[in-house]
Amino acid sequence: MPITLKTPDQIKKMRDAGRVVRRVLDRCVEICQPGATTQQIDDAAQKVIDDAGAKGLFRGYPGPTPFPATLCISVNEEVVHGIASDERVIQDGDIVGVDCGVNLDGWCGDSATTILVGNVAPEVRDLCTATQHVLQIAIENARPGRSWSQVAKLMQGYAESRGYGVVQDFVGHGIGRKLHEDPKVPNFVNNHLLQNDFLLKPGMVLAIEPMCNLGTADVVTLSDGWTVVTADRKPAAHYEHTVAVTENGADVLTDGR
Repeated sequence: MPITLKTPDQIKKMRDAGRVVRRVLDRCVEICQPGATTQQIDDAAQKVIDDAGAKGLFRGYPGPTPFPATLCISVNEEVVHGIASDERVIQDGDIVGVDCGVNLDGWCGDSATTILVGNVAPEVRDLCTATQHVLQIAIENARPGRSWSQVAKLMQGYAESRGYGVVQDFVGHGIGRKLHEDPKVPNFVNNHLLQNDFLLKPGMVLAIEPMCNLGTADVVTLSDGWTVVTADRKPAAHYEHTVAVTENGADVLTDGR
């Protein structure tokens, strides 16, 4: 499928959607405290989306069963696609990955962050800092004329030089009218990427989302059909921004500006 380039006006509308996503994530940070349940976080997110007149993109997303929640909330060893629950109570020392996608006036925004709750172990805190930096590496190096594999190599190299596992079962994606558009945007380099590599061009909008694990890069999916956890059950971190490629480099659309 061809990569659809967006006009400046369309990118402006995607920034509007991105602002809603940022408000959701900011609200999640506020209420993600010891004793809160992941269902309470999910309910609060839905209210922010409703108040903005937007539509959440995850509930009902096709899969083994339609995804049943507003957000993907993934705690500790859960990498992505965790499901909110009244039974999952946030504990001091947890890390909580929150992923939100919305559609506002026909355009999508998608972003994720990992929230550190209370006294997080130093090695886990370092994992989160490094994964956030991997995303920043991508933002700083995404510019017209570069191939994505050049950027992905930098991302992977930084993470693996620190001993972290770079998840390869899930990747970023193009985004626009739809949540998932071409191209696929991996955080690593392999033969498949090299055979399907693409040059960055102004007007491309990508959801870039590194996922790094404290241990192995291998992951498994739980019996609910959605929740992905590390194979060794060590913690994982996940950060994501929707980013537009411009003549001057990358423009983050989900940072709240």
